Amino acid sequence: MASIELNLVNGQYGFEAKDQSGHITKMDTKPEMGGQDFGTRPMELLLEALAGCSSVDVVSILSKQKQDLQGLKVLVNGERAAKDDLSLWKDIQIEFQLKGDIDPQKAEKAVSLSIHKYCSVAATLVAAGAEISTKVTIEK
Repeated sequence: MASIELNLVNGQYGFEAKDQSGHITKMDTKPEMGGQDFGTRPMELLLEALAGCSSVDVVSILSKQKQDLQGLKVLVNGERAAKDDLSLWKDIQIEFQLKGDIDPQKAEKAVSLSIHKYCSVAATLVAAGAEISTKVTIEK
């Protein structure tokens, strides 16, 4: 079981969440909603979690495939559904920018396996109705 502790520490909506290992994440709302830009918006943390979760998978898969990964950058863009009360992620584009001597087919396969099979964050977002598209670029 995972445990998180959250405390109000800055203004009206500035929170710090601490995980079981003591890692701290800062969160806040937009200034126009009363926040002070103290931290990341909670919904944006889902996109960060997607980038992190899928990156762990991709690095692991490429390592097992004996690919020479020298660098990784992930860009995530998301669009939320326009609703009054509840605005879930609708369309998410995730781009993996890989660096190294990497077979493009193996890179595409690693990304696909992560998004469609291994990454629990991706599965959670898809179950909530999000469509996730991917792009892979490789720089030697």
